[in-house]
Amino acid sequence: MARHIKSIVVFVTCGNLAEARRIARAAVQKRLAACGNISSARITSIYRWKGKVEGAREMLLMLKSTLGAFAALEAEIRCLHSYDVPEIVALPIVAGSASYLAWVAENVDKPKREKSKSVRTPRHPK
Repeated sequence: MARHIKSIVVFVTCGNLAEARRIARAAVQKRLAACGNISSARITSIYRWKGKVEGAREMLLMLKSTLGAFAALEAEIRCLHSYDVPEIVALPIVAGSASYLAWVAENVDKPKREKSKSVRTPRHPK
């Protein structure tokens, strides 16, 4: 068992596949999540909304991230999501493959330096 929870799985229900893909891609590109999984099967959600029991067919998106990145990830999801009140639920990963959890941390918390696209002038000895 981990002494301190660092890695999380964030569940997000989305109205359609395009929305789930858009959110997953943005989260990974911005290094807010290391990975996004989208369930290939639609799920049926039953919920209370504005005093009525409603139902909807949705897609389930699961994002692997870190607790430290959650606030920024939540803000990004809210920005891209079509719902007024999107489901954004983070669950701790209490145990897992050490190499996988290290990969999550490396791809979320510690972005690698991108190679500069500027051309550098070589130094000449004087």
